[in-house]
Amino acid sequence: MAMEMKGKRVLVTGATNGIGKQAALELAKMGAEVVIVGRDEIKTRKVRDELQTLGGNSNIDLLVADLSSMDEVRRIADEFRAKYSRLDVLLNNAGAVFSQFQLSADGYEMTFALNHLSYYLLTHLLLDTITQTAQQEGEARIINVSSSAHRNATLRLGNLRDESGYSFMNSYGASKLMNVLFTFELARRLADTTVAVNAVHPGLVDTGFGHNTGRLWSPLIKVAQKLFAISPERGAETLVYLAAAAEVSGVSGKYWNEKEQKRSSDNSYDRQLQQQLWEFSAEATGVG
Repeated sequence: MAMEMKGKRVLVTGATNGIGKQAALELAKMGAEVVIVGRDEIKTRKVRDELQTLGGNSNIDLLVADLSSMDEVRRIADEFRAKYSRLDVLLNNAGAVFSQFQLSADGYEMTFALNHLSYYLLTHLLLDTITQTAQQEGEARIINVSSSAHRNATLRLGNLRDESGYSFMNSYGASKLMNVLFTFELARRLADTTVAVNAVHPGLVDTGFGHNTGRLWSPLIKVAQKLFAISPERGAETLVYLAAAAEVSGVSGKYWNEKEQKRSSDNSYDRQLQQQLWEFSAEATGVG
């Protein structure tokens, strides 16, 4: 099915490798004006050039930031708004797993800072642009990359600065639950607009993700990826589908896998949890 994105602007975080890079490429091939976000300037420029060549599309721009830092998120949001007045699709994809406990520049556990707070803050800082685009163009879309790892997770907002009992798998799962909770709460708050908000489980994808988890876990993750993982091309399919497909226009507040709506974990539908996370995030970032 051919999908057309000519003239539409898309912002993709975590776009220098894996499914983010692949989604940016596919959308560029469809004619979208793509802005990629990466942490390393040299690598991000290299990927920008590669996407321009492979996508046959010169309208690829870049922003460089460490999205675990709120100041960095604010800076690239300012840079985007200074340059562009239109944003049709925001694809929040940047994320990582951290084998050791780390604090972000703002004093929060790093998985929470990068995998959730960056989604929350960047989305809020660009929301006026997104909603204005939706008013002018009829719709806009926000896509939050989550994971099935959210299914066994619990939300513990009280220990995001505390190293005791740290488990990188628990922290990662909790951050992916936050992605779904945030998606559902934001979708409800935007229900009277034509901005659609959806969450995605891309599947176990064969990328470099999780290869920094130490001597015990890193080899196991690599073996699992080789045995069971899908390609980045396939992993990006649902992201591209939600960004571009006409048949999902107006569909919001859903959790997706393999281009189908799925039921997420029971606790992801807990309104109290959704609001609790929203209020915590609003206090942490000073927006919302």
